[in-house]
Amino acid sequence: MTDTQRTFPTKTITHKSILVEGIDCSDCVLVIEHSLQRVPGVQAVTVDYLSQQVKVDYDTRQTSLKRIVQRLHSMGYHRVLPAWQSWLQQNQALLLSLLSGIFLLAGWGITQFSPTQNLISVPLFLFAILLGGWEIAEHAWYDLRQRRVSTDGLMLLAALGALFLGETAEGALLIFLFSLGHALEERLVERARSAIHSLTDLSSPEAVVIRAGQPVDVLVSEIGLEDTVLVRPGVRFPVDGLILEGQSAVDESAVTGESLPVPKETGDRVLAGTLNGTGALQVRATRLARDSTLARIVQMVHTAQSAQSPVQQSVERFMERFVPVVLAIVLLLILVPVLFGLPFKDAFMRAMVFLVAASPCALAIGPSSAVIAGISQAARKGVLIKGGVYLEKLGKLDTIAYDKTGTLTQADFKLERVIPTQGISEPELMLAAGALEAHSGHPLAQAVTAAAREQRMSFPVPENVVEATGKGVLGMLDGQLIRVGSPQWITEQTGQQDENTRAQLLSLQEEGYSVLLVTRESAVLGILAFSSTPRPDAQRMVARLRQMGIKKQIMLSGDQPQAARRLAQSLGLDAWQAQLRPEQKLDLIKSLQAASGAVAMVGDGINDAPALAQADVGIAIGGAATDVALQTADVALMGTSLSHLITAVHIGRATQRVILQNLILAIGVMLILSVSALTGWIGVGLAVVLHETSTVLVVLNSLRLLGVSDPGA
Repeated sequence: MTDTQRTFPTKTITHKSILVEGIDCSDCVLVIEHSLQRVPGVQAVTVDYLSQQVKVDYDTRQTSLKRIVQRLHSMGYHRVLPAWQSWLQQNQALLLSLLSGIFLLAGWGITQFSPTQNLISVPLFLFAILLGGWEIAEHAWYDLRQRRVSTDGLMLLAALGALFLGETAEGALLIFLFSLGHALEERLVERARSAIHSLTDLSSPEAVVIRAGQPVDVLVSEIGLEDTVLVRPGVRFPVDGLILEGQSAVDESAVTGESLPVPKETGDRVLAGTLNGTGALQVRATRLARDSTLARIVQMVHTAQSAQSPVQQSVERFMERFVPVVLAIVLLLILVPVLFGLPFKDAFMRAMVFLVAASPCALAIGPSSAVIAGISQAARKGVLIKGGVYLEKLGKLDTIAYDKTGTLTQADFKLERVIPTQGISEPELMLAAGALEAHSGHPLAQAVTAAAREQRMSFPVPENVVEATGKGVLGMLDGQLIRVGSPQWITEQTGQQDENTRAQLLSLQEEGYSVLLVTRESAVLGILAFSSTPRPDAQRMVARLRQMGIKKQIMLSGDQPQAARRLAQSLGLDAWQAQLRPEQKLDLIKSLQAASGAVAMVGDGINDAPALAQADVGIAIGGAATDVALQTADVALMGTSLSHLITAVHIGRATQRVILQNLILAIGVMLILSVSALTGWIGVGLAVVLHETSTVLVVLNSLRLLGVSDPGA
């Protein structure tokens, strides 16, 4: 930041240049200028988009730099401080606590060598209280304004009580230890939060764009839709896009958790933040940098970290009632013993020790630090969990239902057999089917259009196309009604099929094919048979989840019974249901919830939306490839490997164990200290040491989640 004085009618007008991060679009300039100009005292505002500097002229009698920076912060823009200033700001709490300790140590030294030098030692103790208690007092004052009494308020009250009795050294020791514990908690929790910052660091500040046939260096924020970006070997992709030219292997581990490089060629999709291999690629930008999958993942994880789990909500409700009870007990501990002849000073000190002992700091931070660490570690492993509530439910799952197509099987079907009837040829059958299936997003429909592209077919354009979700599609072609869909749906539409068609369908289904019927009016034109193979890691996933305590794994499929049964048996699933429509899958999820505990539904994030929404945890696989998965699922597995599901359940269960351990430790220490305080077995110094030790221990225990092993690897 630079300070200069301009020539204005009055010397109270000051000019400041503020370096700001987050100005990544031209709209930001207008928003900042408009907002700051409305601050009383601001005379002029200029925003430099390229250098991300906000230049402000303001009247110091009416406003201040702090107020202007606060307005920027409220809009989501953050001031970039010099390195030394940033370091001081990040370590302010710890530095103040250490200074408090120095003054406390100096005061204690003087009392040891010159017990009568109170004129020197007492001011040192008071300085220790002032330095260590500054941030504590700020937090307590903020809570009081919100009509709440927090643990900061309880500790401050205990310190003031010690001062009231003339126990300045005890008060200074209490504040120093509490402030030191507070500072260590902040650092430890920030370490948990910073685990997700590694994703933010994947963003490239600059990129190379092809303009007028020449490579030009630009800021990533200046890349527009449809721009062609040149991504050289060993460079991270700056935006989401489609490859226009070139071949390479892309390391997607940082975003999707895929352990091996993924081969990419023309037409394939690439994600911002992933690392290009050995081949130079030209990529057409399909999203702006601020809208990339990486940017949305980072934003969603930040949001998820602030979303409370049921345990966190329960602890918060408990504390709202518990803190007033503690204050009431403290008051009784002061008044009642005095009525029975105990000296006021002794009663008051015992009450202050109890106040320290019963402060639920560890209880408050135990669940939240575990949730933050769990969500952050999951994101680093390619699992996006939308909030603490879903992380907690992942740890309690005992039933998982799977969609078949694209989840337990390879996402892509292959059209294996085209069987025409009614005297038409295979190309004629393909043209009729392809004309309608081109309007559907179902995997079988995509297999039809893919096969037609291989044969370089050009489809006629049908009219009045209507898709029956999960069943089929119909429309008018050359004045005749064409239907393409499941045999069950076709039968519902046109009546029973002839004996020959039924025999062919049964034979194909027994061979494991998925089939579609094509009809014109009520006559069958032919049969399309598709093959799909189980994912190579599906059987291992089912076995591993059973070992982890998942009691029931069931497949819910819209496919024919024979194909569904064969796949379910080969994978070792507990049960299967076939020929299910979306609403039937929803009903089955409800029945599973009624019969057992927490139920998860795993799908591709596009189909089966009602079932995903109804389940206790809706899990979308391949979340990095679909917008729907990121928006609708409770948990998105960013890669396509089923090992990510093992990882998600493992982290959920590990987080549950850590939360339980933290609660036991926090409540146990609080009870022991409270009883010891009531009986007079411990003093305020030991109470504070044990109290803060328990708080730091629960945070350290939570941080173990950041090193949790990956059982899905």
